[in-house]
Amino acid sequence: MIKSIAELGYPPSPDLARGLGIVALVCTALYAFPRTAMLGAILLTAYMGGTVATHFRVGNPLFTHMLFGVYLAVLVRGGLYLRDARIRVLLPLRSPSADI
Repeated sequence: MIKSIAELGYPPSPDLARGLGIVALVCTALYAFPRTAMLGAILLTAYMGGTVATHFRVGNPLFTHMLFGVYLAVLVRGGLYLRDARIRVLLPLRSPSADI
């Protein structure tokens, strides 16, 4: 982990690795509980945006490294969409059928 952090251009520090892991765990825990799932989804999406920016800055391959954070963010948001009826009402995948 420390070697990977150094390859991405960050200081090779165990404290940094631990801090990133704790932030990811807290965001995931917020996402896991229904009352805070929306906040957790927003924070996880932002966290994954940081991974995309980091891989872009370093010049890693597009589909395997750079977009991996996007793939995870889409799964998080998709899970929230399937779990919460209020979001399905706000963002319907199809238009409501008109009763004639």
